[in-house]
Amino acid sequence: MTRRNRLALALCVAAIVLGLLADVLFNGQALGVNAVAWVVAFVAALAVLLRIGKTPLHQGRRFMVAPLVLFAALLAWRDSPLLQAVDLFAIAGAFTIGALRRTENKLAHAQIDDYVAGAVTAGAATMLGSVELMQRDMPWQELGRELRGSRVSAVARGFALGFPLLVVFGGLFAAADSVFENLLSSAVPNVPNRWWLHLTIVIGIAWMSAGLLRDLLATRENERLVSPRASAPRLGATEVAVALGVVDLLFLMFVLVQLRFLFGGRDLVEARLGLSYAEYARRGFFELVVVAVLVLPLLLGADAVLKGTKQQVRVARALAASLVVLVGVVMASALQRLWLYQQQFGLTELRIYATGVVLWLAVVFVWLGVTVLRGRRHLFAVGAIVAGFAASLCINIVNPDTLIARTNLSRPNVDVTYLGTLSDDAVPALLARLPTMDPSQRRPLARALLNRSSSGESWLSWNASRRRAQTLLAAHRAELQQLAR
Repeated sequence: MTRRNRLALALCVAAIVLGLLADVLFNGQALGVNAVAWVVAFVAALAVLLRIGKTPLHQGRRFMVAPLVLFAALLAWRDSPLLQAVDLFAIAGAFTIGALRRTENKLAHAQIDDYVAGAVTAGAATMLGSVELMQRDMPWQELGRELRGSRVSAVARGFALGFPLLVVFGGLFAAADSVFENLLSSAVPNVPNRWWLHLTIVIGIAWMSAGLLRDLLATRENERLVSPRASAPRLGATEVAVALGVVDLLFLMFVLVQLRFLFGGRDLVEARLGLSYAEYARRGFFELVVVAVLVLPLLLGADAVLKGTKQQVRVARALAASLVVLVGVVMASALQRLWLYQQQFGLTELRIYATGVVLWLAVVFVWLGVTVLRGRRHLFAVGAIVAGFAASLCINIVNPDTLIARTNLSRPNVDVTYLGTLSDDAVPALLARLPTMDPSQRRPLARALLNRSSSGESWLSWNASRRRAQTLLAAHRAELQQLAR
């Protein structure tokens, strides 16, 4: 049996173990310490498989581990669903680093398209990599040699590929129809209730883990599910310069409007547009955030396809730099609109996270100017990734729900209904301010806090914020009951 075959068998065993562990840790449990435990198990499985396959530890795999474990640990710190979504996105970014192409260059010199290809490859491998594992790597011939050789191997491969589909679709049909579920239960006696859910989790996680591990273990590009490196199309510097020039003019027109209306004062906006100042601010904030987000791939794409003489390239990059300056004004306008709207209506989770995106983009645009627009494109991607990890860490430290509670409770008009829907991250701030609130606002908020579920949670879903909130709510229960009257 070859090294590749032994590694494939070990990989299958590791994937099944990870699937079983996921069912134990996550089935019916909220995200918490279980996420840390599973990620640590995944990293341990990868380390063991690297040793079995005698595979070199390239830089992508090495630098993947720290952010992977860090942001998994943050899932056990904060309770906000949006904040946990940010952490999950950062975890996906860590896997992208691990899936970078096996080049001789250092990780810091990986190109932007390397990171894009890493993300695409990791995603494709997670969903479909197990097909390649079953088809190309597993030693079916040797396993079935004593029976009927290749035909048995083909049948075994067919069952291996079809079984996950059988489980997924069978589970969905059982969930959709109780008669069909009873039929399956009678056909397979002595199975626990909701067996299909357990089996779906085990098979699904094992399938995805096997595909991702296979890609992370690949030493050559032809072993990966997605490996071709297509060359980017090229455009002349004149075409790029004209396109950027047109966009610059549009942005310049918008900036001039902003200088007159948004920065020109409340009276001008209300007199000329018939809108309140807050309505004017609310109307454009998210649109401007989207504009700033779209400009980044525009500039990166323009630089990627740019070709021409040094003078032509210099002109095109000067226009790109102008666009960076103009989009900086647009982002300043977006932040100004948020400040105006927050003064009138307070903070929400969406406004805070959109602001975080704007601030991260500001850093990225500055970095783009320092690297890409000065001919150092190879340095851009790693700086943007590091800035993204830093932004995700900072927003965990800021604790958005607590910030929202403290800010909105300092306002004369408090939306207690919205505050009552915030995650357990906000409970300490809400309890601290509750006794000093107006009785008409204090009563519904106290009731909302009392109505929060205080049932004990499994240690698998332990979360620092949830635990602290439960302890505080239990300690202040009598006080909350009195305030709720």
